[in-house]
Amino acid sequence: MPETQLRELGSVLPHLVSLAVECPEEPYDGDLQPGDVEIRFRPLGPLNRSGLTVVIEIKSKWSASREANRQERVDALHTDIRAATGLVDFGVHLSLPSGAWSQGD
Repeated sequence: MPETQLRELGSVLPHLVSLAVECPEEPYDGDLQPGDVEIRFRPLGPLNRSGLTVVIEIKSKWSASREANRQERVDALHTDIRAATGLVDFGVHLSLPSGAWSQGD
């Protein structure tokens, strides 16, 4: 995938992911702050196998409202990413582990 497409993907993902995981426990006001969304790009290694051009893995804190419709959330996110970037051969995985986050000051 060309770097220009990766840059475009990186620019639209924070907002689209924030919309996808928005919930009453963590509402999204459109004003992302450092630590709200972290994006890491990793090239396929020599032992990795994938039939997709890009795999987007999302981890967000578990909540009952996110869990209730997680498939609808990830399907809508896939549609939104396709519309925003033109990507066609990609997958999105949404994981909602129980966890905690601390960023400090």
